[in-house]
Amino acid sequence: MSAARPPDPGRTRTCPHCKSTILESADVCPACHHHLRFGADRRSASAPTRSAFRVEGVIANQEQSSVWEYTVVVALLDAQGAEIAREVVHVGALAPSESRKCVVSVDVRPVAVATNDRHFAKSTLGR
Repeated sequence: MSAARPPDPGRTRTCPHCKSTILESADVCPACHHHLRFGADRRSASAPTRSAFRVEGVIANQEQSSVWEYTVVVALLDAQGAEIAREVVHVGALAPSESRKCVVSVDVRPVAVATNDRHFAKSTLGR
């Protein structure tokens, strides 16, 4: 019996539950937290995820007379500063004395790359 070939690094698919674009290698959807794959071999083969970047902050409307509108935007830039992606994550309003907590994190994990995929890994990982 041969082992399943690992997915190409960075390749995406659609979560069948929430329709978010996720990594093909994901066992759990990072958006809706539904399990996508089950089985001991899969879990033991996957490397642990770690948070490479995490920022938490609070926006609070401390004015008593006005409502604030807000927009949560996440942008991803490459090493040269060129924008790769930009998404409006949420919009809303804060009533007087109301607040929201915002957490932004980037989780990473190493992936196995097949020997014949070395060229692919070098050419696409820096997208």
